[in-house]
Amino acid sequence: MERSSGAGVLGTVLVVEDEAEIAGLVRRYLEREGFRVEVASDGASAVHRFVNLRPDVVVLDLMLPGTDGWEVCRRIRERSRCPVVMLTARDGVEDRVQGLELGADDYVTKPFSPRELVARIRAVLRRHRWGGREVVRVGDLVVDFRRRRVRRSGRAVQLTATEWKLLEALASQPGHVLTRWQIIDRVYGESFEGFERTVDVHVKNLRQKLEPNPQQPQYVLTVHGVGYKFARPSHGTGP
Repeated sequence: MERSSGAGVLGTVLVVEDEAEIAGLVRRYLEREGFRVEVASDGASAVHRFVNLRPDVVVLDLMLPGTDGWEVCRRIRERSRCPVVMLTARDGVEDRVQGLELGADDYVTKPFSPRELVARIRAVLRRHRWGGREVVRVGDLVVDFRRRRVRRSGRAVQLTATEWKLLEALASQPGHVLTRWQIIDRVYGESFEGFERTVDVHVKNLRQKLEPNPQQPQYVLTVHGVGYKFARPSHGTGP
């Protein structure tokens, strides 16, 4: 099965659009911004590509040959919380309401600005990846997702790229337990060929940098027999 984000890639976008000119325009703008882009031109192939590609976000036209965009959105929501941005000429209020009620994360009408579409895609990805947060504070630890910064007691903490991905995966869902294999999927991707215990090594390294006492962790917590979780925020979240 294919996997989405690789090194240096912001994420994979599945563009579902039957008009080749529009699909090409969206692809060019997204690729210029650092996204990987795949295109499906009808509803049936869109669902198939979604299942096999596992994209980070879907840009979905509503008026498609065969299976329409409404049904594609329903099938995506049956399988995944993957962000969906509807891109359509249907600009009625009822259409917008129906799209959002089906679980779409945003609704962009044609004609559209490609730059605005890219900005909206970035926004829904941030909300999805960070659980709607941009900053999480637990005790004296501050995790700033937007700036990719971590501070403890006011001092910057330097993390490797892998350590940051691990922290981002955990801290974006405070209190939510991730198994080792879920962490592997989010941090390393399906090209990972190591052992499950590799996660434990990186957790240990992360704790050495984050925790006042790594032997008694306050932030990255072990859930025995399951995996790991990040402590719940004690002072709310920042803007």
